[in-house]
Amino acid sequence: MKLPSSIKNWISIGGAVLAAFNLVSILLLALLTTFFDFGGSYVGLFIYIILPGFMVVGLILIPIGMRINRVKARKARQEGKDLDWPVIDFNNPSTRNATIIFSIGTVFLLIISSIGSYEAFHYTESVEFCGKLCHNVMEPEFTTYHGSAHERVACVECHVGEGAGWYVKSKLSGLYQVYSVLAKKYPQPIPTPIANLRPAQETCERCHWPDKFYDDKLRIKHSYLTDDNNTEVILQMLIKTSSKSTPDGIEKGIHQHISPDVKIEYKTTSANRQEIPWVKYTNTKTGESYVYMDSDVSLTEQQLDSLEPRVMDCLDCHNRPSHNYNAPQNFVDKSMAIGKISKTLPAIKMLAMQALYVDYSTKDSAFMAINSVVNDYYSSSYPEILENRKKEVDEAVAEIQNGYANNIFPFMKSNWKSYPNNIGHMESNGCYRCHNDRHTTDTGKVISKDCRLCHDIKAEGIADSMVYANSGESLEFQHPVDIDDAWKTELCSTCHSALY
Repeated sequence: MKLPSSIKNWISIGGAVLAAFNLVSILLLALLTTFFDFGGSYVGLFIYIILPGFMVVGLILIPIGMRINRVKARKARQEGKDLDWPVIDFNNPSTRNATIIFSIGTVFLLIISSIGSYEAFHYTESVEFCGKLCHNVMEPEFTTYHGSAHERVACVECHVGEGAGWYVKSKLSGLYQVYSVLAKKYPQPIPTPIANLRPAQETCERCHWPDKFYDDKLRIKHSYLTDDNNTEVILQMLIKTSSKSTPDGIEKGIHQHISPDVKIEYKTTSANRQEIPWVKYTNTKTGESYVYMDSDVSLTEQQLDSLEPRVMDCLDCHNRPSHNYNAPQNFVDKSMAIGKISKTLPAIKMLAMQALYVDYSTKDSAFMAINSVVNDYYSSSYPEILENRKKEVDEAVAEIQNGYANNIFPFMKSNWKSYPNNIGHMESNGCYRCHNDRHTTDTGKVISKDCRLCHDIKAEGIADSMVYANSGESLEFQHPVDIDDAWKTELCSTCHSALY
């Protein structure tokens, strides 16, 4: 088949070969992926982004080479004419052939490109793309995501949401993130994108109905003391997530913070919103409002005015909905409660805490230390345990290591200390950021620290000597270790986390 002579140059030929090679590679990889599950997490990057880019470059080189060749040919002939564009003459067989090939090829490539662009869009929106492409950097987020209640909700549902505007913003942000990874400019740990997240009304509330308050939740927590017997302590709390009628009217419990009848604003002096010196409460029906100031924080009026007020929403409490880094005592307690760590191994809770409350430089060194702490202790103190129950000891070590791998990431310095969870008030201040008896109005109104505002204790105690509350009543909390009344005055996080 006769083609224009101008195509006979190394630039055009190279471009054609490059385009053809990448097209064939795309088709082969697509077939292998479809029928043989080939390639893992990176193959999509090549099929939809890298190889199509090289193919387009090859196609662009073809006309560039032809144009350069024509200019050279004109100069060589020195005909005196300066034709800026080639003469299209369909009576010329080479022109007809080139036009047919170009038209058919263009249509074919447009179809392939449309499919590829569609697939590329979906691939870049996938959990796999977000979490596994930059494996070391995103490993903490990807791992904790798969341990969350939102595992079936794609990353983009919360981090991007609907609308072209937010999609463009996310892709522009993604370009900088790619640069940060390639140039190793990323922070360790990666800060939570608080300022860049869409409002909860545009993400969370697409699935969760804020005006519908469900029944109170009974939470049963099994904890184990760090003594030789791993003494089990059980706490049953009724969490007040529902509404109820009282002589003073409807009491909406915890979720009154986002009630349509109430507007709560606050100002924070920290990037992660853990320090809150100013709170404003407004009753949207009556217009009544109060401003509460933290008596322990000294700010001038000018400093306070410079802080931007934020209207409280779901994410101010549920700030770790998909990436929750559990504290060591919590994931070890859970493993013991479900039997993955034997409760009858002497001092196993204490050994786990000794091993886990140490900062390690790598995951491998942490695993070695966990194994060493447990086995060395039993070797010196309980040699019969290693002799007769070695399998249980090995299972306990493996489970402690698994808990570490799923919650603590030394490479990115990501753990429960880096990302405080605002639900509750144990390992971080959480509720106590405001409910601390320090936030008061000019008239003496106080944001109370009373535990019963949020939950009632229905039962507590050691497994074989539980104390139960009467119907409709609540027990006063009894700390499982005798610390007198310190738990009433000190914040829980003082002892339960290495954060403060």
